[in-house]
Amino acid sequence: MWLEIQIFGFRALWSPYFLTFVVLLGVAYYLITGPYRSKLGGDVSPTVKEKINFLISLLLLYIAIGSPVDLLSHIMLSAHMIQMVILYFIFPIFFIKGIPAWIWRKIVYAPIIKPIFKVLTKPLVSLISFNTLFAMYHMPVIFDFSKSSITAHTIVLCFLLFLSFTMWWSIMPPLKEFDTLMPLLKIGSLVASAAIVSIACALIIFASTPLFNAYSSEGSWIQAMSLCVPNDVLDGLAVSISGPEMFSPLSVLDDQQLGGIVMMLLQEAVYIALMGRIFFAWFNKENLKVDALPDSEITNSN
Repeated sequence: MWLEIQIFGFRALWSPYFLTFVVLLGVAYYLITGPYRSKLGGDVSPTVKEKINFLISLLLLYIAIGSPVDLLSHIMLSAHMIQMVILYFIFPIFFIKGIPAWIWRKIVYAPIIKPIFKVLTKPLVSLISFNTLFAMYHMPVIFDFSKSSITAHTIVLCFLLFLSFTMWWSIMPPLKEFDTLMPLLKIGSLVASAAIVSIACALIIFASTPLFNAYSSEGSWIQAMSLCVPNDVLDGLAVSISGPEMFSPLSVLDDQQLGGIVMMLLQEAVYIALMGRIFFAWFNKENLKVDALPDSEITNSN
């Protein structure tokens, strides 16, 4: 497959413009948290852990949007699902944890943002809004529309990314004053999130026919490919390529079913890992509250 997709060219495979954007984000992070920190009202420099988390988030962002994963996401639904897991279920976690607390406070307490942020990060609101709209995004009519133009595609992806941030903020906020949800309620929220997405995945897995025109050679596949392949390259290849089947070892239906399975398993893996982390952190915290026996009682028991 790798040799086949190279016909789309370097720009389609590696997105040098997006790579430049990601590098600039890294430079901005260095300047804001380093040389210009005191001028912006920052009190402490980011920890090593925060720096590593931010660098990982940039790498994940580039993998999802700038690497060949993005090109493959327009050829195979299974690759699209991997892209979605990285972009909405993993990247926001590292990004949130990579930003120092003083920067978050300046953002979330800004007069315009504060009231909006307060509502959207309520656990029930963020849970329902992201997971419901994410599931609706994979309805064929909405999905195909999002692939119809670069404007629609960008708006939909950015809106869902914003909502994913609000959900993860409610589950694992970087500021202590926002950490008001009980651990068991956090676990319950993750279980509910997994259930909503799994229902959408099941509908895709058990569909008996291909659902998305964007992955059909008779549908809008060429139009969808224009979202990541330069028009001049695509125009030169339009006659010689017949459809996504040329670049995939699977049929459209088999790939669709695999995509549903991939999304279900990967997003559940992320949720289970976080539920385990939340549970053991809570369990250890509760153990620390247990008072040790006084020395006198220990002596008398002996």
